Amino acid sequence: MEKVKKNYNLVIGVVALVVIVLLIALAGWLVSRPKPLVIQGEAEASEYRVSGKVPGRIEILMAREGQQVHKGDTVATIDSPEVKAKLMQAEAVKRAAEAQRSKAENGARSEQIAGAYQLWQQAKVQEEVMKKSFDRIQRLYDQNVVSAQKYDEVKAKYDASVAQSAAAESQYQMALNGARAEDKATAAALVNQASGALAEVESYLSELYLTSPADGVISAIYPKTGELVGQGSPVMSVLDLNDAWFTFNIREDYLHSMKTGDKISVRVPALDDAVCTATVTYIAVRESYATWKATKETGQYDAKTFEVRAVPDTVPEGLRPGMTVLLKK
Repeated sequence: MEKVKKNYNLVIGVVALVVIVLLIALAGWLVSRPKPLVIQGEAEASEYRVSGKVPGRIEILMAREGQQVHKGDTVATIDSPEVKAKLMQAEAVKRAAEAQRSKAENGARSEQIAGAYQLWQQAKVQEEVMKKSFDRIQRLYDQNVVSAQKYDEVKAKYDASVAQSAAAESQYQMALNGARAEDKATAAALVNQASGALAEVESYLSELYLTSPADGVISAIYPKTGELVGQGSPVMSVLDLNDAWFTFNIREDYLHSMKTGDKISVRVPALDDAVCTATVTYIAVRESYATWKATKETGQYDAKTFEVRAVPDTVPEGLRPGMTVLLKK
């Protein structure tokens, strides 16, 4: 009887020992069990810089930080006296070129034409007078009444009157016909050149009104009213919240065959752990050597870090760039 009782106690002790060992093992497994891998990233969005092509001083800021704006809205104006002065110069040059073209197309004035005609008639009268004198001296010369020198002098004066009459007629015809075709083409080209210069200055004038390049929210304003800004200097930043994406830096041994086009689920702690789905659109290795890391302390190989971008199927309400997003693997 005592032997049976001892065997019973032994069995109870062994069972209790086994249970205790199992409980300790279970507790150890629960404590040492690897936690689910949580990959942290952040939200980003497209940001546009508002800047102008001309330098000047900020005249009016028509938007404030946090304000919603639409594409094409005027958000600031620049005061640039230099551009306005260049506009006046370009307009004056164009007016001068147009006047030159009108002069070339219209030809000489009526007074100039009349004056040239009178000079021609005067030259013709002189030619007729010299023609009569030459005819008389010709007859006397043929009769050997006058010397050859006298004959030559009269003939020379007659030839000069003929040439002078022809020159006067040519001047009259030139005044009558107006400018040459080449002069007209040159005048027209000058007008085109002046028009191009004026259009260029007018395009700079439109740059004095800075507009938003996209729908979004004013995220930053850099200068204040009255401050000087240079050519191409940013004045504001517009954040397009509709063009948002998530960025993760994932070690290559955690990618697990992830590829572009895959659907992932992310959680946004700042939005009460809102969950949304996103599509992977970009996977590329990071450039820095600091993204390398040994997979084990003993070191079998160095794992590189890859940048993964995913575009949400629907942008969560209230999402802002910089918010933390979590990806569970």
